[in-house]
Amino acid sequence: MTNALAEQVIYLDYQSTTPTDPRVVEAMLPYLTDAFGNPSSRHAYGRQAADAVRIARRRFRALIGARFDSEVVFTSGATESDHLALTGIAHAFTGRRRHIITTAIEHKAVLTTCRRLAHHGVEVTEIPVDRDGLVNPADIAAAITPVTILVSVMHANNEIGTIQALAEIGQITRDHGVLLHTDAAQSLGSVRFDVDHLGVDLASFSSHKIYGPKGVGVLYVRHGSVRPIAQLHGGSQEHGLRAGTLNVPGIIGLGTAAGILAEERDHDAHRILALRNHLLERLRAAIPQMAVNGSLTRRLPGNLSVTIPGADAGQIIERLPGLAISTGSACDTGQPDPSHVLTALGLDKADARSTLRISLGRPTTTAEIETAARQLALAVHAILGG
Repeated sequence: MTNALAEQVIYLDYQSTTPTDPRVVEAMLPYLTDAFGNPSSRHAYGRQAADAVRIARRRFRALIGARFDSEVVFTSGATESDHLALTGIAHAFTGRRRHIITTAIEHKAVLTTCRRLAHHGVEVTEIPVDRDGLVNPADIAAAITPVTILVSVMHANNEIGTIQALAEIGQITRDHGVLLHTDAAQSLGSVRFDVDHLGVDLASFSSHKIYGPKGVGVLYVRHGSVRPIAQLHGGSQEHGLRAGTLNVPGIIGLGTAAGILAEERDHDAHRILALRNHLLERLRAAIPQMAVNGSLTRRLPGNLSVTIPGADAGQIIERLPGLAISTGSACDTGQPDPSHVLTALGLDKADARSTLRISLGRPTTTAEIETAARQLALAVHAILGG
């Protein structure tokens, strides 16, 4: 079924999810069959699983520049990691005034959690972004007050691919003695991420954005910093921060994906960037009225967010059964309102609904780009009558 689908449909929605790398699947298979032990068990099966988890943890730790195994906390994905970071830190400061700063274009996992915290007495400030989707670090600095406990700024946006000046923001938060959290689910697979260089205290990641399996992620928690209060209770797994039996096959897959990224990410990113620029050149020539959303210089290499005025994105996609592209974040599929990211950039509702997100990945080929550009142009011209 999957192979047949791949022959019929060109997949260009890698920011929604990536396929699991075959090398990752191979590494996981023994832990789905023979090596099935619970890593909390003390017998041979448990020790075998615990050893494999330890290796995976260290692979991921090396990828992000973390110093201690205890800084890598396995979760079910970036959404849970975001919730644990934000809610857990807010609960760690219970009993005093609390203020959290974030941006208007964060993933819904961050914005919804922040707004829920606001209903429980936490003051929340959402910083706007400019037309390119970039937050001004000076605005972050100006918003910090004596009761600010946490700043949360995503490393790269999931819709427009904009990469924030996180290292500069990290210096500001360190100077003010404030914690910095980032949702780095989108960036890790394409750009280098080092926790010390960026100055982050907490960072959220998802395996399925880096060619690993779904259902597993990480929250990085800096050693010696304020630790979030656990949100899942029951056992003492994950250094007391996340109770529950570990997803051993998923963790092995995540660790293997991390090891592959360490070796191949820079090469892949260079190739993908060239393909994206080729696609953009072809689309601009065929659809001159098309506009690109977000900065083209501070951007994930595989991302394109394009607005085609007068052409409803949903109608375009309906005319393209051979392409897998998105109208925006996959997390917002089916929502009647336009993307909060696009409206934060200043797009009106009509233009926001005329916006497509195209994202390239490790398996993308030049032939796929040529076909996608041709099919997109034909669909747009059919809708606009050009």
